[in-house]
Amino acid sequence: MQPLDSQYWAKYAHNHKEHYNYEMAKFVSDLAVSLRAQSVLEVGCSAGNDLSLLEDKMQVAGIDSSEHAILQAKKNFPHIQLKVGSITSIPHDDCAFDFVFTRNVFNYLADDHMQKATDELFRVSKKYIMNIEMFSENDHIIEKGPPRMIGRNMKNRWLNYKVKIISDVNMHEEIDPKRSRFVLVRKM
Repeated sequence: MQPLDSQYWAKYAHNHKEHYNYEMAKFVSDLAVSLRAQSVLEVGCSAGNDLSLLEDKMQVAGIDSSEHAILQAKKNFPHIQLKVGSITSIPHDDCAFDFVFTRNVFNYLADDHMQKATDELFRVSKKYIMNIEMFSENDHIIEKGPPRMIGRNMKNRWLNYKVKIISDVNMHEEIDPKRSRFVLVRKM
Protein backbone atom coordinates (compact mmCIF):
# COMPACT_ATOMS: atom_id res chain seq x y z
CA MET A 1 0.00 0.00 0.00
CA GLN A 2 1.38 3.42 -0.80
CA PRO A 3 2.21 5.38 2.34
CA LEU A 4 -0.79 7.47 3.24
CA ASP A 5 -0.43 10.67 5.17
CA SER A 6 -2.48 9.93 8.28
CA GLN A 7 -2.77 13.64 9.04
CA TYR A 8 -4.26 14.24 5.58
CA TRP A 9 -6.93 11.56 6.08
CA ALA A 10 -7.63 12.66 9.66
CA LYS A 11 -8.23 16.21 8.40
CA TYR A 12 -10.38 14.84 5.56
CA ALA A 13 -12.57 12.92 8.05
CA HIS A 14 -12.70 15.87 10.44
CA ASN A 15 -13.96 18.10 7.61
CA HIS A 16 -16.46 15.48 6.43
CA LYS A 17 -19.29 17.97 6.06
CA GLU A 18 -17.32 19.74 3.32
CA HIS A 19 -17.10 16.44 1.45
CA TYR A 20 -20.70 15.35 1.93
CA ASN A 21 -22.43 14.72 -1.37
CA TYR A 22 -26.13 14.12 -0.76
CA GLU A 23 -26.68 12.94 -4.35
CA MET A 24 -23.96 10.29 -3.92
CA ALA A 25 -25.36 9.12 -0.58
CA LYS A 26 -28.83 8.91 -2.16
CA PHE A 27 -27.45 7.00 -5.15
CA VAL A 28 -25.78 4.43 -2.86
CA SER A 29 -28.88 4.11 -0.70
CA ASP A 30 -31.28 3.78 -3.65
CA LEU A 31 -29.03 1.20 -5.31
CA ALA A 32 -28.71 -0.92 -2.15
CA VAL A 33 -32.49 -0.85 -1.68
CA SER A 34 -33.17 -1.68 -5.34
CA LEU A 35 -30.80 -4.66 -5.10
CA ARG A 36 -32.79 -5.82 -2.05
CA ALA A 37 -29.65 -5.80 0.06
CA GLN A 38 -30.18 -6.60 3.71
CA SER A 39 -26.58 -5.82 4.65
CA VAL A 40 -24.06 -3.28 3.33
CA LEU A 41 -20.35 -2.74 3.91
CA GLU A 42 -18.45 0.33 2.77
CA VAL A 43 -14.72 -0.25 2.61
CA GLY A 44 -12.94 3.07 3.12
CA CYS A 45 -15.93 4.75 4.76
CA SER A 46 -14.05 7.73 6.27
CA ALA A 47 -16.60 9.62 8.40
CA GLY A 48 -19.54 7.62 7.00
CA ASN A 49 -20.97 10.16 4.53
CA ASP A 50 -21.96 7.58 1.90
CA LEU A 51 -23.66 5.42 4.55
CA SER A 52 -25.73 8.29 5.96
CA LEU A 53 -29.02 7.38 4.27
CA LEU A 54 -28.78 3.63 4.88
CA GLU A 55 -28.66 3.60 8.67
CA ASP A 56 -32.39 2.96 9.17
CA LYS A 57 -32.94 0.65 6.18
CA MET A 58 -30.69 -2.38 6.74
CA GLN A 59 -27.63 -3.72 8.54
CA VAL A 60 -24.86 -1.21 7.76
CA ALA A 61 -21.13 -1.48 8.41
CA GLY A 62 -18.03 0.43 7.45
CA ILE A 63 -14.30 0.06 7.75
CA ASP A 64 -11.50 2.56 7.28
CA SER A 65 -7.77 2.38 7.88
CA SER A 66 -7.86 5.73 9.70
CA GLU A 67 -8.67 5.46 13.38
CA HIS A 68 -9.56 9.15 13.41
CA ALA A 69 -12.04 8.61 10.56
CA ILE A 70 -13.73 5.74 12.41
CA LEU A 71 -13.99 7.82 15.61
CA GLN A 72 -15.62 10.61 13.58
CA ALA A 73 -17.96 8.13 11.87
CA LYS A 74 -19.00 6.69 15.25
CA LYS A 75 -19.91 10.20 16.42
CA ASN A 76 -21.93 10.80 13.27
CA PHE A 77 -23.62 7.39 13.10
CA PRO A 78 -23.64 5.58 16.45
CA HIS A 79 -25.88 2.76 15.16
CA ILE A 80 -23.60 1.71 12.30
CA GLN A 81 -21.07 -1.08 12.90
CA LEU A 82 -17.71 0.62 12.29
CA LYS A 83 -14.20 -0.80 12.53
CA VAL A 84 -10.64 0.22 11.83
CA GLY A 85 -9.44 -2.13 9.14
CA SER A 86 -7.50 -2.53 5.93
CA ILE A 87 -8.89 -3.20 2.47
CA THR A 88 -6.24 -5.90 2.11
CA SER A 89 -7.46 -7.71 5.23
CA ILE A 90 -11.12 -6.86 5.82
CA PRO A 91 -12.14 -7.75 9.41
CA HIS A 92 -15.35 -9.57 8.44
CA ASP A 93 -16.35 -13.14 7.58
CA ASP A 94 -16.68 -14.62 4.10
CA CYS A 95 -19.93 -13.69 2.32
CA ALA A 96 -20.93 -11.45 5.24
CA PHE A 97 -22.61 -8.67 3.22
CA ASP A 98 -25.13 -8.59 0.37
CA PHE A 99 -23.60 -5.38 -1.00
CA VAL A 100 -19.98 -4.25 -0.60
CA PHE A 101 -18.70 -1.00 -2.05
CA THR A 102 -15.82 1.43 -2.34
CA ARG A 103 -15.64 5.01 -3.48
CA ASN A 104 -12.29 6.49 -4.43
CA VAL A 105 -10.40 3.93 -2.35
CA PHE A 106 -8.65 1.93 -5.07
CA ASN A 107 -7.42 5.25 -6.47
CA TYR A 108 -5.05 5.54 -3.51
CA LEU A 109 -3.78 1.95 -3.38
CA ALA A 110 -0.38 0.98 -4.68
CA ASP A 111 -0.44 -1.39 -7.64
CA ASP A 112 1.02 -4.26 -5.60
CA HIS A 113 -2.01 -4.20 -3.25
CA MET A 114 -4.72 -4.13 -5.90
CA GLN A 115 -5.06 -7.93 -6.24
CA LYS A 116 -5.33 -8.59 -2.51
CA ALA A 117 -7.82 -5.73 -2.05
CA THR A 118 -10.00 -7.01 -4.90
CA ASP A 119 -9.79 -10.53 -3.47
CA GLU A 120 -10.99 -9.21 -0.11
CA LEU A 121 -14.01 -7.42 -1.57
CA PHE A 122 -14.94 -10.60 -3.41
CA ARG A 123 -14.46 -12.68 -0.23
CA VAL A 124 -16.74 -10.62 2.05
CA SER A 125 -19.45 -10.06 -0.57
CA LYS A 126 -22.42 -12.38 -0.73
CA LYS A 127 -24.02 -10.88 -3.86
CA TYR A 128 -22.96 -7.46 -5.19
CA ILE A 129 -19.81 -5.36 -5.34
CA MET A 130 -19.72 -1.75 -6.45
CA ASN A 131 -16.72 0.44 -7.11
CA ILE A 132 -16.92 4.15 -7.78
CA GLU A 133 -13.38 5.16 -8.68
CA MET A 134 -11.68 7.75 -10.83
CA PHE A 135 -11.08 6.01 -14.16
CA SER A 136 -8.04 5.40 -16.30
CA GLU A 137 -7.95 2.74 -19.00
CA ASN A 138 -4.45 1.58 -17.98
CA ASP A 139 -4.13 2.63 -14.32
CA HIS A 140 -2.21 5.89 -14.83
CA ILE A 141 -1.43 8.51 -12.20
CA ILE A 142 -4.06 11.22 -12.54
CA GLU A 143 -2.94 13.41 -9.62
CA LYS A 144 0.59 13.48 -8.22
CA GLY A 145 -0.71 14.53 -4.82
CA PRO A 146 -0.10 14.38 -2.03
CA PRO A 147 -1.75 12.00 -1.83
CA ARG A 148 -1.11 10.45 -5.22
CA MET A 149 -4.24 9.35 -7.13
CA ILE A 150 -4.19 6.59 -9.72
CA GLY A 151 -7.05 6.15 -12.17
CA ARG A 152 -8.35 2.58 -12.08
CA ASN A 153 -10.12 0.33 -14.55
CA MET A 154 -12.12 -1.83 -12.14
CA LYS A 155 -14.08 -3.61 -14.86
CA ASN A 156 -10.85 -5.14 -16.17
CA ARG A 157 -9.93 -6.31 -12.67
CA TRP A 158 -13.31 -8.00 -12.16
CA LEU A 159 -12.92 -10.01 -15.40
CA ASN A 160 -10.62 -12.37 -13.46
CA TYR A 161 -13.38 -13.33 -10.98
CA LYS A 162 -16.59 -15.32 -11.12
CA VAL A 163 -18.82 -12.28 -11.51
CA LYS A 164 -21.30 -10.86 -13.95
CA ILE A 165 -20.59 -7.26 -14.95
CA ILE A 166 -23.88 -5.41 -14.40
CA SER A 167 -22.67 -1.87 -15.10
CA ASP A 168 -19.51 -0.06 -16.19
CA VAL A 169 -20.35 3.59 -16.88
CA ASN A 170 -19.25 7.09 -15.95
CA MET A 171 -21.15 8.57 -13.03
CA HIS A 172 -23.54 11.33 -14.04
CA GLU A 173 -22.05 14.74 -13.26
CA GLU A 174 -25.05 15.68 -11.09
CA ILE A 175 -24.22 12.78 -8.79
CA ASP A 176 -20.43 13.10 -8.94
CA PRO A 177 -19.04 16.26 -10.54
CA LYS A 178 -15.59 14.61 -10.75
CA ARG A 179 -17.08 12.07 -13.19
CA SER A 180 -15.79 8.92 -11.57
CA ARG A 181 -16.58 5.49 -13.02
CA PHE A 182 -19.35 3.27 -11.62
CA VAL A 183 -18.78 -0.50 -11.80
CA LEU A 184 -21.32 -2.94 -10.37
CA VAL A 185 -20.76 -6.70 -10.43
CA ARG A 186 -22.86 -9.65 -9.29
CA LYS A 187 -20.96 -12.44 -7.61
CA MET A 188 -21.66 -15.81 -9.26
